[in-house]
Amino acid sequence: MNRRTRSSLLAAAMGCAALSLATTPASAIGLLDGFSGDSTYGTLAMSRNDDDSSNELSLPFAINFFGNTYNSFYVNNNGNVTFNGPVGTFTPNPFPISNQPMIAPYWGDVDTRCSTCGAVYVAEGQTNSPNDTVVVTWNDVGYYRLHSDKTNNFQLVLRDRSDTGAGNFDIDFRYDRLEWTTGDASGGNNGLGGTPAQAGFDAGDRAHFFTAPGSRTDQVLDLATTSNVSGATPGLWTFAVRNGELPGSSPSNPLLPVNTNDGFVFDFNVDLNQRIFIDPPVAVGYTYAVQSGPNFASVSLPNVGDGLFDLYINNSFVDQLTAGNEYFFAPGGVSSFEIRGIETAAALDPNDPTAFVTSLSFVSAGQVSMTQTPIVFDTTPGSNAPVPGSLLLLLAGLGGFSATRRIARTAH
Repeated sequence: MNRRTRSSLLAAAMGCAALSLATTPASAIGLLDGFSGDSTYGTLAMSRNDDDSSNELSLPFAINFFGNTYNSFYVNNNGNVTFNGPVGTFTPNPFPISNQPMIAPYWGDVDTRCSTCGAVYVAEGQTNSPNDTVVVTWNDVGYYRLHSDKTNNFQLVLRDRSDTGAGNFDIDFRYDRLEWTTGDASGGNNGLGGTPAQAGFDAGDRAHFFTAPGSRTDQVLDLATTSNVSGATPGLWTFAVRNGELPGSSPSNPLLPVNTNDGFVFDFNVDLNQRIFIDPPVAVGYTYAVQSGPNFASVSLPNVGDGLFDLYINNSFVDQLTAGNEYFFAPGGVSSFEIRGIETAAALDPNDPTAFVTSLSFVSAGQVSMTQTPIVFDTTPGSNAPVPGSLLLLLAGLGGFSATRRIARTAH
């Protein structure tokens, strides 16, 4: 019997499709400032150094991070914070790493010893909320060894969201400027090449983690020119941690896509029988295709519109599916299929992250790379296939941008 791994795909928000679709923006988001202390970014987390860390620092609020509650943390010079103890590792190990919970806006070989380099600061609260925010700033930091010809300016913000549940919090990564990726001791040359920086977070349990797009490649610099927040200034990345779990754990807290030149990208780790909820653009149908990994074993669709959908394989009609019923493909599964028949009258709300939840299972466990291409109606004048008003408005605003951008997902 084949083992099956299940992920659920949340098809809803054209609001996510509204992520910057233009070319590289002229400027990224600014950093939070105005704090008291050694600088406008707060107090020095540690003296200028190479691979040192701060003392254990108290959190003004408790956080529930993958089922573990933390009341303190350590700021590490190399672009991350940890909870079980300090970390001086300068070359980023690929997530997941062993037993060290970490939140890393930019884990690389930071060097603040150079005379023209900045430093690392920590602050609590803002003027109107003194106890609900922790801000760690790597301000104009250089790279090993003693280089300041390129500097990075970025920030980690932890926000108390206990108003939504005990231990709940938000994570913001803010990238004002990213110019270097790699220190000399990590194989870099003039701040580039070698083993570049990594961004994301890790529970330290070898199972739950998120790696930001471009990590450990030169494309990690693109974090300053992209965002996972609809309509946000590039350089802002936000994640909601609810009930100890990261986005993707429930329909109300879906994993948001990242807009890239290749389409809407989702990267996540999936375990057997785990359901992952993601938030792609609205559509009247979808084409699902496995690029590598196990075939699709089954599909189950939500109760939207009349609850009836058409299944196509190899562009031929196969069956009519009913909402809520799991349809199993032939033994061995299929590498691609198409769902059609989501009525425009259903008027899927592009801002509703629970508008169209699709459940998929695969014929075996493992790493899956798959694409999902939304099917939309032609907006050409005179066409007999109109689009929902919200989609039409978005397309008009994009100057006729094709709504059939590929959605790419990678599960490992």
